[in-house]
Amino acid sequence: MERSSPTAPVGDRHWRDGARLAVGWALVFYAMFLLVDWDGGSLTLLRALLWGVLSATVLAVLLPPQVSAGPGWLAVRTPRRRLVVRTDALTSVRQYDGISSHLVLRDVHGHRLELDPRILTANPLLWHELDTGVRRSLERGTLRHGTEVLERLGHRIDDETVHAVFRASGLS
Repeated sequence: MERSSPTAPVGDRHWRDGARLAVGWALVFYAMFLLVDWDGGSLTLLRALLWGVLSATVLAVLLPPQVSAGPGWLAVRTPRRRLVVRTDALTSVRQYDGISSHLVLRDVHGHRLELDPRILTANPLLWHELDTGVRRSLERGTLRHGTEVLERLGHRIDDETVHAVFRASGLS
């Protein structure tokens, strides 16, 4: 009997760049205010600690969520917590547009997570894992709301992938 190895989880391939950028801005913020305080002659240990706390806050705000997926699950990790939904047991998918578009996924276990759809667009492997789980949810009859949202997103991802292939091959 042949044993199959579990599929390794996939993650957002652009997360490291976003995290590096967030760390860079937090360090720039810290250095800038230390220099201004030092130049003004008001730099003390307490003020340096205060600027460090504020820089850590800037980092927490700018740090992008880390998205990963595997067979039947999707997870979003933020500096404060990790949220996981079962993609093979979804009950609803909603998309909210506005200043910041986001998807809200809910599963039969009551778990909920929010996700920027641009992360799925930029990471076809994440989209594939979500799409596979959605198909299982549809087969099981648990997904009652949101299939049209996922179809639109799937078409948009497919269109962008085709354009990327054309650009890479020099056809556009």
